[in-house]
Amino acid sequence: MTDVKHMKWWGWGVDGVAFHHEDKPGFAPFVKKAVGLDLWTAERTEKPDFADVQVAEPIAPAALLAELKTAVGDENVTTDKLERVVHTFGKSLRDLVRIRALKIDRAPDIVVYPADEDAVAGVVKAAVAAGAVLIPFGGGSNIAGSLEPHADETRPVISVDLGRLRLLLDIDEDSGLARIQAGALGPDLEAQLAERGWTLGHFPDSFTHSTLGGWIATRSSGMQSDKYGDIADIVRGFRVVRPNGTLVIRPIPSASTGPSVREMVVGSEGRLGIITEATVQVHRIPEKRVIHAYFFKNWDHAIKAMQEISESDASPSITRVSDGNESGFSLATSKESKGVSKFVQDSLFSFLEGRGWKPGEICLSFIGFEGSPDHVKRTKAIVDKIVKRNSGLGVGTGPGVLYDQKKFDTPYLRDFLLDMGAAGDVSETAAPWSKLIGVHDAVYAAANAAYEQIGRQGWIMSHLSHSYHSGACLYFTFAFVMGDEDPLGEYDIVKGAIQQAFIDAGGTISHHHGVGLEHAPWLEQDISTEGVAVMSGLFSSADPDGLFNPRKIIV
Repeated sequence: MTDVKHMKWWGWGVDGVAFHHEDKPGFAPFVKKAVGLDLWTAERTEKPDFADVQVAEPIAPAALLAELKTAVGDENVTTDKLERVVHTFGKSLRDLVRIRALKIDRAPDIVVYPADEDAVAGVVKAAVAAGAVLIPFGGGSNIAGSLEPHADETRPVISVDLGRLRLLLDIDEDSGLARIQAGALGPDLEAQLAERGWTLGHFPDSFTHSTLGGWIATRSSGMQSDKYGDIADIVRGFRVVRPNGTLVIRPIPSASTGPSVREMVVGSEGRLGIITEATVQVHRIPEKRVIHAYFFKNWDHAIKAMQEISESDASPSITRVSDGNESGFSLATSKESKGVSKFVQDSLFSFLEGRGWKPGEICLSFIGFEGSPDHVKRTKAIVDKIVKRNSGLGVGTGPGVLYDQKKFDTPYLRDFLLDMGAAGDVSETAAPWSKLIGVHDAVYAAANAAYEQIGRQGWIMSHLSHSYHSGACLYFTFAFVMGDEDPLGEYDIVKGAIQQAFIDAGGTISHHHGVGLEHAPWLEQDISTEGVAVMSGLFSSADPDGLFNPRKIIV
C-alpha cells in the first residue's frame, strides 16, 4: 500500500505522543478551579479498541473499482476498514466524541491515492460515470465537519487522499512564486522550500497535519498572517480537476476579468472540484526572526495597543494577546520554574501587583519580528513605544521561545481532556476594532449562560490574533466536564450559544476554520439570504449532480 501517513484514527496527531501535566505544577489546580475536574483522581478512559468499530460493508461496484484501479493503480485503491475509518472524519470535538464512542453512521466506501493530476482526472472521470460522490482528503485535520459523508448518502463515496501529491515542482525566483502539489503537508512543504532558501510563511496551528490544498479549500490563516497574509492572499493560482476538464487560474499579480474564480475556489471545501496544485507567493527566509513577550495591565489596554500597532508603520509578523483567563491558563501549562528563573518570575509579578495590576486581568502578548536586523530593530522600537503608551511591559524573548516550541502541540491537550470526560474546543471569529471588545464580552456572557443552562461548571478564554487594518480575529477556547447521557447535546448548546453571539455582536461565524457542517446553520445570518442564494447557484451550476463533497457549507 501507499506510504502516506495519517494521524491516529481515534485522536489527534501521532500515536504515542500525548499531553502530560505531571511536570506542570499549576495545571491540575487550574483545571480544578476552571471546570471542577480533579486530574489526580479522575478516571481516565482507555484507548478505544479498533476491533469494536462497526462499519457497514462498502458500496463498491466492481466496475467502479476496476476503473479506479486503472486510474491510480491496483495498490492505491482500497476498501480496507481502517482506511475507511481514518477517512471518515476530521478532528473536531464532535468527530472525536463519536469515533471514541465507535459511532460511524456513514464511512467512505473506497479510498484512492492518486499520484498526479492525470490520476486525479481518471478518478473524477470514473466517479462521474458511476454517479459516485468524491470527497478530497488532505491531512484530515479539519474541525468544521468538512470531510464526513452524510449519513443518508446512498451513492458510493470515494475519499480522494492527495497525500502522494506532495512535491515542490518549481520556483520562479524572479517573482517569488512556487508551484507546489496540493497534498504537501506543512512540514514537508517548508522543508522543500527551505532547501532553496524560501518560506511560505503559513503556519496554522494544524501545520504538522494539514496540507496546502486543505488550507486553500478552507480559507486557512496562519499565526504569521500579519506579515505573510492569509492563504487567500498567498495563493496566486491553482489547478482544479473537474468533470469536463481542469480549471486553471494563472498566477497573475492582479486582473480585471470579471468575478474572481480564484476567490470562488478558495474556501469552497471541495465543492467545485479537486485542487491538485497551487502557485503560491513565497519569501526569502528572513535573516532574523524573534518573538518578544509583553504583559498588559488588562484586556482593554491590550486591544488598544494591538489596534495602534496595526495602524502604525510597524510590520510585525505576529501580534497575539491573550485575555486574563487565557494568560492564566498559559502560565498554568508552564513547567515549574526553579532557582533564578523562579525568583525573576515571582519578583516580576510582585512588581506588577505593586503597580496596581490585578493577577486575573493581566494579559500576556507575543509579538514577532522578522527581516533584516535593521528592520527588526526599527519595527520593535515602534512597537515598544506603543506598548509602553498602553500600560504594557516587555519581558524579553524567553516566553516567546517557549511559545514557538509548543505552538503546534495544543490539540493534544484536547485529547487529554477527552480522556478525562471533559470537552475542550475552540471557535473563532473576526470583527472590526470598534466591535472587538463587545464581541468578546458577548461571547463570555453567552458561554456562561449556556453552562448554567446545562448545569455544568464551564470555562471560556480568548486571544486576539491575525490583525488587519480594520479589525482582528478573536479565538475562543471553551471547556466543561460532559455528562454521560447526551454529551454532544450539551456541547451543541454551548457551541451554538457562542456562534450566535458572534453574529449578534457583529462578528463572522468563522475566521479560518471554514464552514463545513458545523457552522452552516449560521451562514445565512452571516452573508444574507441573497448571499446564500448566489452561493447555492454557484454550487448547483458547477456540480448539478452533487458529486463533489455535497451539502457542505450549504446543507
